[in-house]
Amino acid sequence: MWALDAALSALFAGLTSILAKLGVRSTDSDVATALRTAIVLVLAWVVSVLSGTVSGIGAIPASAWGFLIASGAATGASWICYFHALAKGPVSAVTPIDKASTPLTVILAFLLLGESASPLKVLALVAYFAGALLMLPAAQPSDPGVAPPSEPHGGPFNSWLLWAIGSAVFAALTSILGKVGVEGVPSDLATAIRTCVVVVLAFAIVIGRGKWRFVRAIDRRELGFLIASGLATGASWLFFYRALRIGPAHGVVPIDKLSFLVSLVFARVVLGERLSSRARAGLVLAVASTVALAL
Repeated sequence: MWALDAALSALFAGLTSILAKLGVRSTDSDVATALRTAIVLVLAWVVSVLSGTVSGIGAIPASAWGFLIASGAATGASWICYFHALAKGPVSAVTPIDKASTPLTVILAFLLLGESASPLKVLALVAYFAGALLMLPAAQPSDPGVAPPSEPHGGPFNSWLLWAIGSAVFAALTSILGKVGVEGVPSDLATAIRTCVVVVLAFAIVIGRGKWRFVRAIDRRELGFLIASGLATGASWLFFYRALRIGPAHGVVPIDKLSFLVSLVFARVVLGERLSSRARAGLVLAVASTVALAL
């Protein structure tokens, strides 16, 4: 039963990327992040209530709150970067770069926490980054004197790659901060608290940049996709935590981490994105190394 829950977690996590992509075709990515995070906030607390961990909020030590807030800020930065990347780049390239947070976490854990780095881990790290590089779109040659194509929301061509890398880096920092300071806090309760910080950060950016006026101009169809994206994230969390409660972590995590493979399938079916033979080879490397790292 836990394997089915883990598979459903990966399914909804993969679906989240596609729904988010459909929700930022014309909607400002900062506004989209804020609205989607508000939906996730509600669902995060629902998950915490259903699991019964919300009752332990009063027992969280003062030292852990600082790490929770810092982890929430890193989560918010990761989500903001991810939405910017999705608004500008293809899902089939953005998602594998974003999921590089897994090997980056291993690297940071080795550098900052002194965790071991076995030969298998090093090999898996190299394989994942090689696979992610192979999945990047090939640069298109341009004619002399012709300006490179612009992106939907401005910015230099291929700047989505920088946003995707930022998403992965901040997601890795989220994991490290959680590992260092909130080991005694249940993961679903910690996620609910972190999401509060993300909501504040996301709306502060929207208001600070004067983008609040864009909220009323959101296309209704895209608003529906953003709401569905938030609901898919909540569903993914619900199935993930249920799988962890009844199944072994070494079995649950590898299945859940393959959500980027689900995203690629949806990207092909829904968005018509195709993988080149080089990208398919990269996908094989990325999947194999993700499983190796998770195990």
